[in-house]
Amino acid sequence: MLVNLNKILPRAYKMGYAVGAFNTSNLETTQAIIGAAEKLNSPVIIAVSEKAIQYAGIEALSQIIITLAQKISIPVAVHLDHGKTYELCRQCIKNGFTSVMIDASHLPFKENVRLTRQVIIYAHKHNVSVEAEIGRLAGIEDNIEVKTGDALYTDPDEARKFAMATGCDALAIAIGTSHGAYKFKGKPKLRIDILKQIAGQIKNPLVLHGASGVKAIWISRINRCGGDLEQAKGVPDDLIIQAVRNGISKINTDTDLRIAFTAGLREFLHENPTVFDPRKISGHAREMIQQVVADRIKIFGSADQG
Repeated sequence: MLVNLNKILPRAYKMGYAVGAFNTSNLETTQAIIGAAEKLNSPVIIAVSEKAIQYAGIEALSQIIITLAQKISIPVAVHLDHGKTYELCRQCIKNGFTSVMIDASHLPFKENVRLTRQVIIYAHKHNVSVEAEIGRLAGIEDNIEVKTGDALYTDPDEARKFAMATGCDALAIAIGTSHGAYKFKGKPKLRIDILKQIAGQIKNPLVLHGASGVKAIWISRINRCGGDLEQAKGVPDDLIIQAVRNGISKINTDTDLRIAFTAGLREFLHENPTVFDPRKISGHAREMIQQVVADRIKIFGSADQG
């Protein structure tokens, strides 16, 4: 069942859980996401980045997601992740996306507001929800690259002014996470104090980006089969749970799915050297992704909320 964010995030905030936004760029990943969500009766957001669109094509990728989503009864939002331009947002809406993110966080405040409002005016005419971002995250993932020195925490007062000025349906904030598999050099830490201040000042559902767990068990499975991700470090489950308890209603996960896919491919090829059927190889990777998505859904608390 296709819905926009306004059909799932307000309830998530009220009931004290978060909805996972899981990135996809192909059939197998999409099947894994929907399979896990359906099995656990959880609402879900399927996210697509600009690079995923460049890789698979917007028409083909949107049709894969929409076709699978329409076959199940749980709420599914089809979401553009980190859209940088009005035109990209418009193209996604024309191709059936139910939600878009306009990420103008790299621009000055007034320019961020202006571009965000432009997207919102168009999107709302088509019953499409809009996520915006204030503050910036460190790290590298797809077309998003922010140097650590520029990774500003979101200012609570600025977040309040931005939410009022734009009327966005969801707001992504920066409280210490980062994109990619190498999120922390030392002990992982999130600024829950900043989150509490923001949640206390605005009613918009809040979003946490760069929140993959990058768990050691999956890293070790890659490394046992020839990989080299020894220093990878993500956001621990306890910090994710704290963030949800203090106002986060949507949590993005991309890196964890990539790691699971890679682990599945490496393991299968290592253990089955004579197999050359891509369906068997990719099918095993799909199973690994589904395990990770299911684990994240349980951590977020959205199971049985569909």
